[in-house]
Amino acid sequence: MNNKNANELIISIAGITIGTFLLALGLAWFQEPNMIAPGGVTGFAIVFKKLTNIPVYITNLAINIPLFIIGIIVLGKNFGWKTLYATLLLSLFLRIMPERAITQDLLLASIFGGVIVGIGLGIVFKSGGTTGGTDLAGSILNKVFPVLSISNFMMAIDVLVVILAGIVDKRVETSLYSIISLYLSVKLIDIILEGFGYAKAFIIISNKSQEIGKRIIEDFDRGVTLFKAKGMYTMEDKDVLLCAVNRYQFSKIKHMVYEIDKKAFVMVTDISEVLGEGFKEIE
Repeated sequence: MNNKNANELIISIAGITIGTFLLALGLAWFQEPNMIAPGGVTGFAIVFKKLTNIPVYITNLAINIPLFIIGIIVLGKNFGWKTLYATLLLSLFLRIMPERAITQDLLLASIFGGVIVGIGLGIVFKSGGTTGGTDLAGSILNKVFPVLSISNFMMAIDVLVVILAGIVDKRVETSLYSIISLYLSVKLIDIILEGFGYAKAFIIISNKSQEIGKRIIEDFDRGVTLFKAKGMYTMEDKDVLLCAVNRYQFSKIKHMVYEIDKKAFVMVTDISEVLGEGFKEIE
């Protein structure tokens, strides 16, 4: 491992550690004490604790460890050691961090909890990691059933958890505040990963374009356009890939490209609007 790769690894681990700490902070000090369950595995763990009194960190591990093992089988052993690190670290932080209701005002708890969790998750995603959960489950299911949309699966789970929170807590307000928190988390993740742009376009030139394009289609459920081009300096034929992505996918695809081809030439540009399948419907 050269110095550049070592520095990138250190920065990535530091980012995942800081992001996971913020995620645990938002959960333990704002969302969990106020029964705000903004979707995903951690949201389900909060609801499950209300029913069984089993700590959130135990439920998080109980769901994510089997998912990780299945992920190794389905996606390959190199699919995400960072996911395992973030998952274990989140449970560790939740274990040692005392549950403390900073505020009992549900609106403030949903706002600040959503913002802190969103910042934490955004940093984790930008560092090339995930915290497992519905993101990992969606990737596994998409690999087995390619027709299944990862984003639609994650949205369905989030909606189910939010509704379940209101039913278990016997208050519709619980679901409504959970929706506020979920929305803020998603927006903060978007801002951290993409800035204030709507989406980003990748232009990728690589000698391994077929492998990269296949991974984008299969792992991220995104379309890819391939152009034939010629380098003016070498006069060699080149394959150029073009694809539009949003949300969590930008950082993950960038890391994936350089895992496959460290010599790839990648250009990324902001897109103000994308119309068509997978993005905004054409009116």
